[in-house]
Amino acid sequence: MFDPVRPFGAPGSHVAQGGKAIYGAPLGILMLEARFPRVHGDMGNATTWPFPVLYHVVRGASPAKVVCDRAEGLLEPFIAAARDLVDLGAEGITTNCGFLSIYQRQLADAVQVPVATSSMMQVPWVQATLPPGQRVGIVTINAAGITPAHLEGINVPLDTPIAGCEGGDELFPVIINAARPQLDLAKACADVVAAAQALVARHPELGAIVLECTNMAPYSAAVRAATGLPVYDIYSMTTWFQAGLQPRRF
Repeated sequence: MFDPVRPFGAPGSHVAQGGKAIYGAPLGILMLEARFPRVHGDMGNATTWPFPVLYHVVRGASPAKVVCDRAEGLLEPFIAAARDLVDLGAEGITTNCGFLSIYQRQLADAVQVPVATSSMMQVPWVQATLPPGQRVGIVTINAAGITPAHLEGINVPLDTPIAGCEGGDELFPVIINAARPQLDLAKACADVVAAAQALVARHPELGAIVLECTNMAPYSAAVRAATGLPVYDIYSMTTWFQAGLQPRRF
């Protein structure tokens, strides 16, 4: 049975082990600098998670710069922020944008703890679950911005089918272009569902969908209902990641 007095000490010991600034939140999340609404289900809404997390906003890392400009010039700020989270007590690092897969290897090398930069990392895992002849597709906020480097860094096949929301009326304008501080959830959901349906129409061989954008998790159930396919997102990946950092005690 778990003993809160000595969670990490030797059996029989009543001496607590120090060395970190914050305890009980092993997952650190690197956040982009943005002001759009963070609704329940969004990665940046702390009530989304059934466990405590540590946040660090990377100044200057706007959604537009990360998504449309390949996060140019932001590697060192992200490394510094990740190291700050580890210093605070994070034992694993994830990020607030799937496009940061372009820095997966550099971040993991710099902080020396497990790093999961993008929900797209689930593509190979999900592919392994599918019957022969079926494939995984990606729905992203900006298909035009995903380059081979974004996929190669996380071992996602370069021919993975991808559809984006950049032509939608709500999600892209609010999240990327910062058009206004309000987000119409119904319209945002419609953008994601439309992209998923278009992807399935072009690729009837799809057996599952991965949502790249960390702002799309609130709409996963709607995508599942509209397409009939299993849907994976940043919530499914992060809860899996956390399960390794803090395994359930039985």
